Amino acid sequence: MNVQVTGVIVVGAGGAGLTLATELALAGVPAVVLDRLPGRNLQSRAGAIQPRTAEMLALRGLLDGALGRSIDYRLVGGHFAGLPVPLDYAAWDTRYPHPVLLPQDQLEAVLEDRLTELGGQVLREHRLTGLDQDADGVTISMTGPGGDLSLRGRYLVACDGAHSSVRKIVGADFPGEAATVRMGTADLLLTGDVDDSSTGHISSRIHTTPEGHFAMITPLANGLHKIIFSGPRTMLAERDAPVTAEEVREVLRATHGGALDVAEIRYSSRFSNASRQLEQYRHGRVFFAGDSAHIHSPAGGQGLNLGVQDAFNLGWKLAAVLRGDAGEELLDTYQSERHPVAARVLALTRAQGVVMGPQRDGGLGELRDVLTDLLRLPDANRYMAGVMAGLDLCLPSPDASAHPLLGLRMPDLDLVVDGERVRFSDLTRSGRGVLLNLTDAPLAVAAPWSDRVTHVRARAESGETGAEAILVRPDGYVCWAGGAGLAETLTRWFGSGDLAADGIAGEAA
Repeated sequence: MNVQVTGVIVVGAGGAGLTLATELALAGVPAVVLDRLPGRNLQSRAGAIQPRTAEMLALRGLLDGALGRSIDYRLVGGHFAGLPVPLDYAAWDTRYPHPVLLPQDQLEAVLEDRLTELGGQVLREHRLTGLDQDADGVTISMTGPGGDLSLRGRYLVACDGAHSSVRKIVGADFPGEAATVRMGTADLLLTGDVDDSSTGHISSRIHTTPEGHFAMITPLANGLHKIIFSGPRTMLAERDAPVTAEEVREVLRATHGGALDVAEIRYSSRFSNASRQLEQYRHGRVFFAGDSAHIHSPAGGQGLNLGVQDAFNLGWKLAAVLRGDAGEELLDTYQSERHPVAARVLALTRAQGVVMGPQRDGGLGELRDVLTDLLRLPDANRYMAGVMAGLDLCLPSPDASAHPLLGLRMPDLDLVVDGERVRFSDLTRSGRGVLLNLTDAPLAVAAPWSDRVTHVRARAESGETGAEAILVRPDGYVCWAGGAGLAETLTRWFGSGDLAADGIAGEAA
């Protein structure tokens, strides 16, 4: 059996896996993605991308393609637990102040198209059967249409979902809370009085009954709708049992009376509110991202966004280590930065599950009323909007130079570079770090890092940074903002400088 060799093996071609592979390919690092399915999963599944995910896609020039595939439906703000108070994302100074109704299969199509453009590949109908790792790499065995194969890489990243085969093979514990609620979702054709209004808040689409029925219906393309539902029958169903039209009809009768009926179910699946998270995202040379690292209920539309942002965080770090730009210690920051983010999401989704439940006893009705009133307060609304949109994240920053921007996402400023108007996100398409110089004086100390950090001299047309120069990581987070310590910060995030470098790449006059 011949052993093929690559830089990184990515198991799973979902949102996290394709994002990671695209980031690696952009950085010139060879990666192979394998997936057990014969083609892309065409079910909509996750239905929206949050503002921070939209910003990160914009960093790579992927957002326009995603918006072109989005549903013509403008959600009015975000939501917490479906309460009837829109969360005002615009309070966080983002160009994308609304969730984008983008089915997961459409985002995956955009990502796979870009991966193909960059020379990457997805091995379809390939199933992982074994995994061995040593001090230098990981060797896997798999079966595919051509028979048994072996593949070796320096690292492996498991993006293979809630029931991860990699997690089972590695023997990684997955602690947390077992399911208490079982739900279904389907892409279907409905008949009757379907609400196809093109705008509104998600709370208007949520219907519950005291008997435990739940239905949320949103439009898809080509006359289809997506329903997320539960009820007494669904609570008793086995995970692999097919979703039937009668099961959905039962919920619709309870939540919508006779107004809606099921004409055809195209795709369907089941899920639960189980809440689990790996204690360690790294096991030797194996990393975990997306649902293989953490699972939770879909309350608030966090799951796909969490996985894609995991991949943006890990991708550039793996690339830097594999290119020899940085040491292995850089990879430790994946755990320290992303594990707390997912832990907070798990806590928030559990809380939302309680608030969204159909019960009216035990004070839950009063709790909903209290939370609704709180979210109408501007400061509380802004806080929760930042949490749900992923815009409030502040990464731990060990560097000495203190500045209010440190650890936060970089604002997408309007800039003038060489007389041309651009956005900051236009400067990040290559996946390199960016040193934005807003002064006339060159930052000569940065010259040794010119092969991995783009230095741009510009004038800001909008936004106030409070810094004369800002260093931004490839994933869009500020790691230095003026003051002392630039060389030390460059070394921390981008490795040792090449003292032979004689210029600054991309410097504008």
